[in-house]
Amino acid sequence: MGKEKINLRFEVVSGMILLAALSRLIPHPANFAPIGGMALFGAAYYGKRYWAFIIPIVSMWISDLILNNVVYGQYFDHFVWFYNGSLFTYGAFALIVLSGMLTLKKVRVPNLIVSALGASIIFFLVSNFGVWFSGTMYSKDFSGLMTCYAVGIPFFKNTILGDWVYTGVLFGVFEFSVRRIPQLQLQSVVKQ
Repeated sequence: MGKEKINLRFEVVSGMILLAALSRLIPHPANFAPIGGMALFGAAYYGKRYWAFIIPIVSMWISDLILNNVVYGQYFDHFVWFYNGSLFTYGAFALIVLSGMLTLKKVRVPNLIVSALGASIIFFLVSNFGVWFSGTMYSKDFSGLMTCYAVGIPFFKNTILGDWVYTGVLFGVFEFSVRRIPQLQLQSVVKQ
């Protein structure tokens, strides 16, 4: 019985992360995305820490496949498995999961607000570094890197708003559901 409860919780958390990733397919303002919320949500609710990395990153990759090959497919002359700089995006994602594991040992509103802001900062720093490092738009010197960061600043507000909104929705819906559906509550497994 305890194993069924844990599996239901795992399935609901995973399903919510996949839905959040697929929400990237809905038209939205630039950088208003579920990335930070998904990573923090996985970090807080997966019992086995490796799932906090695997499920959100795979969900993100699935949404990237659809975006790059269906939504933006006309811009590519081949199937895109990974886009230029994706390693940095997924690396930022992994760093956000790690930070969430440290800051969300207790899920509380102040911790969520600070963690989501931290997620936005991590994503901004790492993803813009990736654009500079793997792209050709900016000179490969300190000035080019600073220019890349400066050009990204107008989008940073939407990154913060997206992380706060998605973090609030994911955690809020799940916590509300846990209170209404006892099978979602974390149960200790009794070894026999």
